[in-house]
Amino acid sequence: MSRQTLKVPDIGGAEDAEVIEIFVAKGDELALEQSLIVLESDKASMEIPAEQAGTVLEVLVKEGQKLAEGSPILVLESQSEAEPAAETGPVAEPAPEIEPAPVAKPGSTPVAEPAPQAVPAPAPVAKPSPPPVTEPAPKPEPAATSAEQPTVPQPVASRPGGAALYAGPAVRKLAREFGVDLAKVQGSGPGGRILKEDLQEFVKQSLVESDTPPAAGIPPVPQVDFSAFGEVSVQPMSRIEQLTAANMHRSWLNVPRVTQFDEVDITELENFRTSMKAEGERRGVSLSLLPFLLKACAATLQDHPKLNASLGDDGKSLVYRKYVHIGMAVDTPAGLMVPVLRDVDRKNLWELAETCSVLAGKARERKLGVDEMQGAGFTISSLGKLGGTGFTPIINTPESAILGVARMALKPHWNGTEFEPRKMLPVTLAYDHRVINGADAGRFVAQLRDSLTDIRRLLL
Repeated sequence: MSRQTLKVPDIGGAEDAEVIEIFVAKGDELALEQSLIVLESDKASMEIPAEQAGTVLEVLVKEGQKLAEGSPILVLESQSEAEPAAETGPVAEPAPEIEPAPVAKPGSTPVAEPAPQAVPAPAPVAKPSPPPVTEPAPKPEPAATSAEQPTVPQPVASRPGGAALYAGPAVRKLAREFGVDLAKVQGSGPGGRILKEDLQEFVKQSLVESDTPPAAGIPPVPQVDFSAFGEVSVQPMSRIEQLTAANMHRSWLNVPRVTQFDEVDITELENFRTSMKAEGERRGVSLSLLPFLLKACAATLQDHPKLNASLGDDGKSLVYRKYVHIGMAVDTPAGLMVPVLRDVDRKNLWELAETCSVLAGKARERKLGVDEMQGAGFTISSLGKLGGTGFTPIINTPESAILGVARMALKPHWNGTEFEPRKMLPVTLAYDHRVINGADAGRFVAQLRDSLTDIRRLLL
């Protein structure tokens, strides 16, 4: 039997992931790969499985606690074949360590004397055998203690009075963006660690308490007691909703955006899509409009790489992606999530349709992995039948563009001799004007429109 501390494995670099569900309790018998807890990071929820079977001695986390890679989850007592083997080795070793003790008593001679006495030790070995058996027992305890030590945050700087200051890389980066001196922020995390929430609250309080807002700052919205006008109900936002709000606010403040509108005639595309319904049923896949949008966007992005690029950290260079990963916005009960379809240019329509279905399902069940929500260079936000006549989507930074798709409508279209009914799709391209010029965006939308109007162009 051995005591082991199960810890949070690699979770894709996510920091301060919140514990939203705990599946085990003290005394439970765990099987290998059994789910222990559910963690929710910036944009994803993930179940953490058990890497060892055994009995739960102690649960070290609680709901709402923030964890990172290496944080302890629980203490487990397990039966491992490797453990006894490991113990028998040290049991034999203490014998020579204990052996010199009785030899040293009669003479109190220098340390060099036990060395020759070790030769006639075979007879006394039987005597000290009980002490060695009891001596190795406490040795596993320091191992467990040392295993927990890495979870203690290490100071990255110090406050004016010499007190240690703890903050992770993401918090330090955010502090630099806000222009905040971390030494002035009081941390609420373990060991006084400064969390993102502490930094955001510090900035909020600084704006509220300041009589004159900073020259480049934004004056705060006055607080209103809504209950003074009638009954109200206050419901907390989910973590995903909070993070989405923060990301959208940051994008709105930092990106000089331009929005371009157009309408696409998708009459022939819809006729073809409808004709493939039986084939989709045979394959067990529903062929919606989204796979066509993804395929057309992937081909157009390859011809217009600026819309798949991002502004460099120095603000003086562009980072061009040689891959085509596209995010798709999904509405879930917990809030908006954006899973990423990888290598869209290499997949056919059926593969894209199947991938869309799988990722959308995982998003709604909050089972998306961190890697399934990273790496996009472009995003599509389609409101489908809910979408009205158009909308202005907010760019999902650090991407440079996003395509908004509204509701298709049947409209009269002049063909040169008469009006005929056509299925028209409103589309909106929002783009970062630091990266993309109006002419670049115009050419992108024109080619995208032509590809969707006649999908045979995707074969060229």
